[in-house]
Amino acid sequence: MSAIWALVVYIAAIIVTNAVLKRNIGESMIAGFVVVSLFAGPDILHVMTGALTEAMQEEVTYAAIAFVVASYLMSRTPILDRLIDIMNSLFGRVRGGPVYTSILGGGAMGAIAHIGAAVTASVGSVTIPWMKRSGVSPAMSATVVAGCAGMGITFPFSGTMFILIGSAGVSQLLEPNEIVLPLLAAGFWCLAYRMFAAWIIVRRHGIQAMDPADVVPTRRSLRTGWTSLLLFVAILVPVLVTVGPMGAGLSAWTGVDVSDAISLIVWIPVLLVTLVLFLGRRHLPRTASGWWTTLGDSAPRIGVIGVTIVGAFAASNVLSELGLPAQLTTLLSALDAPLWLLAIAVGVLVVAVAIPLTGSATMAAIGPVAVTALVGAGVPAPVAAAAVLVFASTEGASPPAAAPIYVASAIAGVDPVRTFKPLLAYFCLPILALGVLMVLGVLPI
Repeated sequence: MSAIWALVVYIAAIIVTNAVLKRNIGESMIAGFVVVSLFAGPDILHVMTGALTEAMQEEVTYAAIAFVVASYLMSRTPILDRLIDIMNSLFGRVRGGPVYTSILGGGAMGAIAHIGAAVTASVGSVTIPWMKRSGVSPAMSATVVAGCAGMGITFPFSGTMFILIGSAGVSQLLEPNEIVLPLLAAGFWCLAYRMFAAWIIVRRHGIQAMDPADVVPTRRSLRTGWTSLLLFVAILVPVLVTVGPMGAGLSAWTGVDVSDAISLIVWIPVLLVTLVLFLGRRHLPRTASGWWTTLGDSAPRIGVIGVTIVGAFAASNVLSELGLPAQLTTLLSALDAPLWLLAIAVGVLVVAVAIPLTGSATMAAIGPVAVTALVGAGVPAPVAAAAVLVFASTEGASPPAAAPIYVASAIAGVDPVRTFKPLLAYFCLPILALGVLMVLGVLPI
């Protein structure tokens, strides 16, 4: 059980360092990584070196930093202001319009891209400044966007879904096509709840429609800012060439699965930075010294998020090396409880593991065991698999280690710690409850 104790100590170390000792989250993640590595004993140096090497090679690490750079560069140009003016024209008269737009945008992007960090950055770079300008606090703006990061897991056909249904323990229980409709229904339940949460947020925090005097006429905003809409090309192009008819055609023509060959989380930020440099060229530095100063100003923001994400991935690698998946399998197999209690226990365990791990890593670690435990209690396999994916979708809203929290907070310019409580209250715990209700059949899927 040493790996399970390591997980408990790891989470405690982060909380104590951040909340009690008042250190920033980057330092807290380093402390958590060092503490959890102590459980490796005499192999500590070997384990730490391997974990750090793998963490620094993670695509999400690169992507998060690239999105922060893109966001910072956009803040130095009028691109976002013009894009916000267009959205302002369309939704500014609706009370809480930017909050609802963030939820719907997160759902739409999640259903296509499925990558939490990419969804957070793509949607957040547009809607967070708009929410802030509409009177939403920076912390709540980041909370809303990060709370939608996991929606990609709850819609077919995410990589996390394929990891789960392709695992040895689950592939014998259901055919891949059996999970599509249940997971689609689960995704819409999660989206519906988030819209309800947005309604509560709008009213609890007194968010109003924008002053009519501040709403730019649609014709004028489109005439002056239509080029800002090209930012969405950075999202659409990688998606279109990897999924749907174009992706299938390219795969057939090249003989290579383009969805595997082209990484969305790599190419979306590459194209986004390229477009920002092009669209904002008149407002960005033209000399080497100017660029040196500009990038230097962004260094603190990049440094914190980079250290945080590397620390989170490195710690998850150590936990895997310590045998966390096998020990959790043993723990789940020993459960003998009524269905409602089993569903809560499985859900809490998946959510807890998704705190330091990504959704995909969580499914690889304990997904098959969680599904098997529920099926053994009489839950249909497709329902069990969909519910477990819903549990894992809390990865984006689970403090303190979820990468989307830090992406959204960096865009909003707020201390990530200020999003922890609202994320738990509005997103993490309610999504856990949704998964339990799906297992019990209260929410049909």
